[in-house]
Amino acid sequence: MNHDENKAKLTRPRPVRESASEMSEIVLPNDANPLNALLGGRLMHWIDLAGAMAAHRHSRTYVVTASIDHLDFLVPVRVGDFVILRSSVNRVFHSSMEVGVKVWVENYRAEERRHVSSAYLTFVAIDAAGNKVAVPPVVPETEDERRRYDGAARRREIRRAESARRKEVRS
Repeated sequence: MNHDENKAKLTRPRPVRESASEMSEIVLPNDANPLNALLGGRLMHWIDLAGAMAAHRHSRTYVVTASIDHLDFLVPVRVGDFVILRSSVNRVFHSSMEVGVKVWVENYRAEERRHVSSAYLTFVAIDAAGNKVAVPPVVPETEDERRRYDGAARRREIRRAESARRKEVRS
């Protein structure tokens, strides 16, 4: 494959499904607090990793985390539970991407799976020198993917307004 063919392959629009990632973890004692509940910081770390996997798959380059929207922890996760994290790119904005991550806890003893948390993260694609690089567009194919794609534009405007508000407060 010559340089032009390789460049065209790297910049072609990609469907959301190409970025879809799944990650599973078992909660061990070193992941928990004294009450045997998963540490929030550990879950945030796993969310960041799951989001980065989707961003890497889509952009096929290095990515850095630029932001994460707020997190709500809906149900406790205990030592011995399985944590399942699913992620995919919702939308691309030149060099940045919004990635959605949804987290479940699975108690295999009780044969129960519950929603723990959902998060939207923004990743920026960079080259080896740390310079921003353009990311190929993402193509939503299903109704759910189109809903998340449209929602990403609204969330981006909210993030921008919040960022401007914080800058104003610091001034």
